[in-house]
Amino acid sequence: MRILQLCNKPPFPPIDGGAKAMLTLTKGLLNAGHSVKVLFITTPKQPLDLATMPPDLMERTAMEGIFVDTSLNIVDAFTDLVTADNYNISRFFSPDMDIRLIRLLSEDSFDVVQLESLFMTPYIPTIRRYTKARIVLRSHNLEHVIQQRIAHGERNIIKRPYRQFLAKQLERYEMEVLERVDGVAAISPADAAHFEGHGSLTPVITIPFGVDLKDYPIPDDPDGSPISFFHLGSMDWHPNEEGVRWLLNSVWPRVHKKRPQAKLHLAGNKMPEDLLALNMPNVEIVSRVPDAVAYMQRYAVMVVPLFSAGGMRVKIIEGMAMARTVISTPIGAEGIDVTDGTDVLLARNANEFVERMVSIIDDPSRVRRIGAAAHRLIQERYAEDAIAHDLSAFYGRLLTS
Repeated sequence: MRILQLCNKPPFPPIDGGAKAMLTLTKGLLNAGHSVKVLFITTPKQPLDLATMPPDLMERTAMEGIFVDTSLNIVDAFTDLVTADNYNISRFFSPDMDIRLIRLLSEDSFDVVQLESLFMTPYIPTIRRYTKARIVLRSHNLEHVIQQRIAHGERNIIKRPYRQFLAKQLERYEMEVLERVDGVAAISPADAAHFEGHGSLTPVITIPFGVDLKDYPIPDDPDGSPISFFHLGSMDWHPNEEGVRWLLNSVWPRVHKKRPQAKLHLAGNKMPEDLLALNMPNVEIVSRVPDAVAYMQRYAVMVVPLFSAGGMRVKIIEGMAMARTVISTPIGAEGIDVTDGTDVLLARNANEFVERMVSIIDDPSRVRRIGAAAHRLIQERYAEDAIAHDLSAFYGRLLTS
């Protein structure tokens, strides 16, 4: 098959979950023998860095980026509010990207156009006009669910109604898109069920995030080494910042009081300056780290305090692949087929989070047991090539229907 992959950000370097999810599918589809052309948007937030692109991947995908200024424009945002358009989505549309897409579709033929995230759906009319290829939405998150959860936790009485409005607006748009694509590849069973629950006849499949286990070696954690906790995630994503601040305010002081030897390490791209300047006992906070895998290998227990996320957390999959023990909220672990107490530890509130962290410190042997079970789960259900095979079969069915 010839597949055109349209991405809302550069898939390389894979510095966040979205980029990693896109790159994993690119590599999996290439390994399955398909031809993949990658066209992506670059933004002020995620610029193009050609020096980071592996030459063989560039050659095999003819990867190219078009700059789109997605910076917040108050006038445009207000106009869309009045006209009921969705500014979260519409700001990703660019005439330059549209023109490049027209030329590409006029010069070449594709069997499938894979839209990476809801943010690439404004280009559907152009795709329909210039190709007969099947259009598939690769849904990384249910964006309206994220907005609903953010609105639910919003304490500002002025911002809350606006966030609720955005969530409703996004939900309408997300469900309308179902009727405009030929298929949906949802990242989690819960997301797939949500799409199917709206009564659409559009085929939906669950294609989770997958990993190449060779990229995530299991470190040799010596027996008796002290337990250290860590969190790694892009801090320009609201749910991550919200969760980290909650962890520092509501959880960590209580853990430190109970077990003064405990240590917490926090890292993430665009770490807020006030957090970098924070001085808390046994807490190390840094911004972007040069090697995420090496960082995760250093510490035994990953904490994922998420309350407004959706989809699937890539970092959890990566951590489990390296036999890291994960302590997460149920929302953080959504979309991953985990079993509490076996291959993950779930905590629903601050009291439970404190209890899980303290219990791990008191019984370090659980770290090795839970980590080993986590690795087995990833090995059995989230291998990259198996996931690409499932997606290929789905595309085959769409092309013959």
